[in-house]
Amino acid sequence: MNGTSGSSLCFPNLNSSCRRLLRPQSETTLLYTLLFSVSLLTVMLNSLVVFSISHFRQLQTPTNTLLQSLAVSDLLLGLLVMPVEGLRYIETCWLLGRLMCALSPYILYSLISTSLGHMVLISVIRYLTICDPLQNTLKITMTNVNICICICWTSANVYNGLVLMEHLQQPYRFSSCHGECIVVINHIPGTADLFITFVVPCTVMIVLYVKVFVVALSQVRLIQSQTAASSVRAAPTAKRSQRKAARTLGILVVVFLMCFCPSYYPTLIGEDNSTSWSYTSIITWIMLINSCLNPLIYALFYPWFRKAIKLIFTFRIMQAHSQDVSMM
Repeated sequence: MNGTSGSSLCFPNLNSSCRRLLRPQSETTLLYTLLFSVSLLTVMLNSLVVFSISHFRQLQTPTNTLLQSLAVSDLLLGLLVMPVEGLRYIETCWLLGRLMCALSPYILYSLISTSLGHMVLISVIRYLTICDPLQNTLKITMTNVNICICICWTSANVYNGLVLMEHLQQPYRFSSCHGECIVVINHIPGTADLFITFVVPCTVMIVLYVKVFVVALSQVRLIQSQTAASSVRAAPTAKRSQRKAARTLGILVVVFLMCFCPSYYPTLIGEDNSTSWSYTSIITWIMLINSCLNPLIYALFYPWFRKAIKLIFTFRIMQAHSQDVSMM
């Protein structure tokens, strides 16, 4: 390459080959460095969540088991999907063959659906924990959580298999030349998918988090009123708690909407959802970045995770009986 952009064939030996965009060497190097960094960060952060919950016995609770399964889904996105999608964008050609053309979008959508399902389940658990504490221990058991996790993974795989059935059978049916891997979801099934995988889960999450927020505020006000006579510091503390609850709720909902809303833009404007659009790569990467943010949002807010990271990187997990260290 001579440092200027141009075009050539994806497969020079084939007359039916697609054309590829030739990037400057410096741009290509930068893009591959960013791809490697983001993929590695996603895998590392989610691996820390998975290992922490697996190693320390005190962390092996029903809620953390769900968090661990979410981290596995996001880890696989960083390990399997991000490199493939990055290669597609950087090389501007599909170089991985027919089989990967069939499986790549299926793996992508299945893992994203699984991750989304786990976020909904987490919102349900938070709702039961805050709003129905008396029944919480009876409803949220390890067995029930494991059943929900199995249903979430299975339903995501089956659902996306049905949505992408034609693509799995004929992955090249929309390709106009060698070097393309195009997935097209027509407007009608795309609209149905919009409600099933976005509107309904998003509504459930927002409604539950709003209820949790309202209940949390009422509990803070109750504590504030009970301690007002004995402590002048109660009001400032209550106000800080309110701000913290509002900030956490805002982060959860806003990040979710920011990452997933763009992927449904074609459906919302009445077009077929196709990977051939020029903005597809941007939309896909916005969704994938959510997998890197999930461990930050759902785990780094927990003190036990920060303590687990410290124990891991100081190699104290190599000591005898490190599994029994108090993490709370």
